[in-house]
Amino acid sequence: MSDIVYKKNVFSTPFLSGYNELKIPIMDSTGKPAWPELFPIEKIDQIRETVGDRHFSAQMMLNYIPPDKIRLDPGGIKIYESDFDIRHARIDGHQITGGAIYWDPSGGRRNGDNSVCALIYRDDNNRIVLIHDILYITVPDDTEYPLAYQCECVLEFVKKHHFRTLSLETNGIGNALPEIMRNTISRTGYGIQIRPINNSRRKEDRIIDAMEPLLTTGRLFAHTQISRTPFFSEMLAWTPIGGAEHDDGLDAVSGAIACVPIPIRPYGTTVSRYTANTNFNL
Repeated sequence: MSDIVYKKNVFSTPFLSGYNELKIPIMDSTGKPAWPELFPIEKIDQIRETVGDRHFSAQMMLNYIPPDKIRLDPGGIKIYESDFDIRHARIDGHQITGGAIYWDPSGGRRNGDNSVCALIYRDDNNRIVLIHDILYITVPDDTEYPLAYQCECVLEFVKKHHFRTLSLETNGIGNALPEIMRNTISRTGYGIQIRPINNSRRKEDRIIDAMEPLLTTGRLFAHTQISRTPFFSEMLAWTPIGGAEHDDGLDAVSGAIACVPIPIRPYGTTVSRYTANTNFNL
């Protein structure tokens, strides 16, 4: 095939034939930077912490790691127990700057795909993501309107966490949900904004890009209640080549991480009082 291409383009020899390949990683095997004036070790560490080990290895060290070698290790997640302090917008020592609730819907029937709604908070000053709560919805077998039932569960989840915005994946079954959710909202009186999300990328790629850099740099946290859900089991069983029996929690969390966050500010800021000097000399 290559001979045909070269003959068609009148090349007598393959392009770049005889050239030597020059590779200069950003630092050598001893950790010495190749260009210390541009990339000192502090800057290199910052890059690694931002992009994760796999991208750093490929882009900065010129050592490609195939995606099929990636695994999601639950041991890389840091566990916390504190609730979200809505007055000061804090969780433990983390100042929360934003958050997102993402719903990855399915039929929700027993022994089928999970319908999952995930809440994450962000500490953007430290580039940290905190998985605070996950709702796995199972629709009872005798439920007459399963999608309406799910909308009621999700709306209660959103209300519980004082959010007013829901990101909803509208691929497949989700295409019918925005209208059903609006009917649910009108019945309950708790108004929220619905953000329809249509995903065209492969699910495994979305999960890798959202979670892997955070995991490998120690910037992914999870509330202790997450350990009582199937989420960690999904991580252990997951592979980037697909075929995992259940990965709906991973998909929901990855969707929440990838969402544009809703800004969150402290409610407990003390109002400062100022007294104007009105003793003017005219």
